[in-house]
Amino acid sequence: MEKLTVALLGGGVVGAEVARTLLTRSDALAARVGARLELTGVLVRDTTKERDGIPRELVTTDAEAVVAGADIVVELMGGIEPARTHILDALASGASVVTANKALLAQHFPELITAAEDAGVRIEYEAAVAGAIPIVRPLSVSLAGDRIERVMGIVNGTTNYILDQMSKEGWDFDAALATAQELGYAEADPTADVEGLDAAAKAAIIASLAFQVPVAMDDVHVEGISSVSADMIETAAAQGFTIKLLAICERIDNADGTESVSARVYPALIRDDHPLASVSGAFNAVFVEAENAGSLMFYGQGAGGAPTSSAVMGDLVSVARRRVLGGRGQIAQQVRESGDILPVARITTRYQMTLEVHDRPGVLLRVAEIVAAEGVSIELVQQTRLESEDEDASPRAKLVIATHSAVESALAATVDSLAASDVVESVKSVLRIEGA
Repeated sequence: MEKLTVALLGGGVVGAEVARTLLTRSDALAARVGARLELTGVLVRDTTKERDGIPRELVTTDAEAVVAGADIVVELMGGIEPARTHILDALASGASVVTANKALLAQHFPELITAAEDAGVRIEYEAAVAGAIPIVRPLSVSLAGDRIERVMGIVNGTTNYILDQMSKEGWDFDAALATAQELGYAEADPTADVEGLDAAAKAAIIASLAFQVPVAMDDVHVEGISSVSADMIETAAAQGFTIKLLAICERIDNADGTESVSARVYPALIRDDHPLASVSGAFNAVFVEAENAGSLMFYGQGAGGAPTSSAVMGDLVSVARRRVLGGRGQIAQQVRESGDILPVARITTRYQMTLEVHDRPGVLLRVAEIVAAEGVSIELVQQTRLESEDEDASPRAKLVIATHSAVESALAATVDSLAASDVVESVKSVLRIEGA
């Protein structure tokens, strides 16, 4: 039987799982591919470290030697450099590449796709977006003949676990984060997760795929969940909403007939009856809206060694099978050289604002006037009297206002005007409403 050589760059949790699969399931993989997949080397930083599932004789620190002569290179190092250089070298040598490197793809997607096309090989990256959840192929292949309007997803398991525990257990953010770290869902430095950076990298890839426009991570508007409080969770629940960190990629038709793309990540309110609201724990889900196919949801484990390695192995079998048949692997949609990326100030959305106001006649009227002055209309108002232990304190009320759809810049200006008003003591929270 024909043999294909596989070089593995990275021997961490996912890399070790991929190596174990290649070494222990060789017969089953050969039956699917039509050729034997031979793991010829694993690039690591430290060859003295014991790695479960990876024979010591395969590990090396010599990147050039590992890549040279390989038919397929699997990159699981992470980071931008030297991963980018190794991938470009592999593609130029005629090797197909499989990667799970979301940060690299978010920054250099067009360059990598062009390099693969120029070399007549493929680069596959299913594991870079949502772990085991198949979303890259549906966007680039299954829905290639359709018009994708919107992709909205929970693409970071750490933040979903934190928000889910805050909702179910009544914990504050710090307590939920500490538990996530104890369980291994969050890193010692959780910044990339809780500040939305991990989700933003995935949003950039999704938008590039769905709309064939190069979207870099710098094009994605990002807000994290560290400011979400237990009170915000409770208020949302009382209104029939759940708070989720959402990655939203949207095609927008402009009034002049042109088309723009929006990519953004932020904590948002989503109605309890929306499919994404029921996604709990560290699970991920991606909700796709297409012109002809309608609404589709992809759900599953978005992180971890075994789930991520499942997506990597799927890509590996795909490119290997195509090499045996003389093809170039999975053909993705072409990405245009440029596109109009809409700034967040120009998107249309809805706000839910929670205010602490003076509880006296005329306050509601004044609030309504301020909102109307910015061209925003109110859909819902709920007022609750706030109790105070200080009998001499002036009465206060909690005011929850949901708006109708409006341009983000007008909504943000409304919040600023309310905060400066003499009838508003403070703006306690502002959350967008999505998925309506």
